[in-house]
Amino acid sequence: MIEVVHVAGLVTVQDSGRPGYGRWGVSPSGAADRSSHLLGARLVGNDGCAATLELTLGEVTLVAHERHIVAVTGAPAPITLDGAPMPSLRPLVLQPGHELRVGRATHGLRTYVSVAGGVDVPRILGSRSTDTLSGIGPPRPQVGDVLAVGAPTGRPVWDVDLPAEPHLGLAGSLAVRPGPRADWFEPQALRVLTGSDYEVTPDSNRVGARLHGPALVRRVSRELPPEGIVRGAVQVPAGGEPLVFLADHPVTGGYPVIGVLAPSDVDRLAQRRPGDVVRFRLVTGG
Repeated sequence: MIEVVHVAGLVTVQDSGRPGYGRWGVSPSGAADRSSHLLGARLVGNDGCAATLELTLGEVTLVAHERHIVAVTGAPAPITLDGAPMPSLRPLVLQPGHELRVGRATHGLRTYVSVAGGVDVPRILGSRSTDTLSGIGPPRPQVGDVLAVGAPTGRPVWDVDLPAEPHLGLAGSLAVRPGPRADWFEPQALRVLTGSDYEVTPDSNRVGARLHGPALVRRVSRELPPEGIVRGAVQVPAGGEPLVFLADHPVTGGYPVIGVLAPSDVDRLAQRRPGDVVRFRLVTGG
């Protein structure tokens, strides 16, 4: 068991998600930055299905009731164990009574706290993830909650050699392929998308990243019947500014999708804060 003694900001339980329920209107959800989630799982000896805590510019303080192995990945944040500074991207040992504090990210957006055995909240439709759009999944952890932890199934990785930010890549451009409705836009629209700076707006969340920048002009003005939406889809609402769908995206959308991001670059976009600049690069072919 691990007790929550402090929480601030958006803190949710996330795992690898609940794929396969789109026909019933249920989004896959899961960790917004899958690379960080999987890295944390690897460090503590979990598989990718084990649940972690996802902190979106959040803070959490946990007190161990038993011995636990934990790791902090994703957006770098201050970490202390009984007041002593600790590194991220390394397994840490919590003895009974130890207090682990993870503060607000210093850059990047989402930090992950993994524990060997995973956070053992009830599964709903096969997943322990909280879907912020539908409300499916466990409630957000609150002060006073005592979180059950599953039995460890693997061994931690102690001798890991990782750079400080192995996957954030916040400065690079994001790869986008033409989407199923790219032909609904003026021929120059993809060039505008990939040749312009876009800014992440404060309206962004786990559902999607809303971007502010040059409008993408449609050449087809008729209404589009609802179509399936995937993680990373770049949808263009009536105003012309793109919206990139993230983990808690709806399963259908009524605006044309001009492009789709590479899966690893969706992780990188999920780490961009409001105000950060995003650039895209066009990828075609196999």
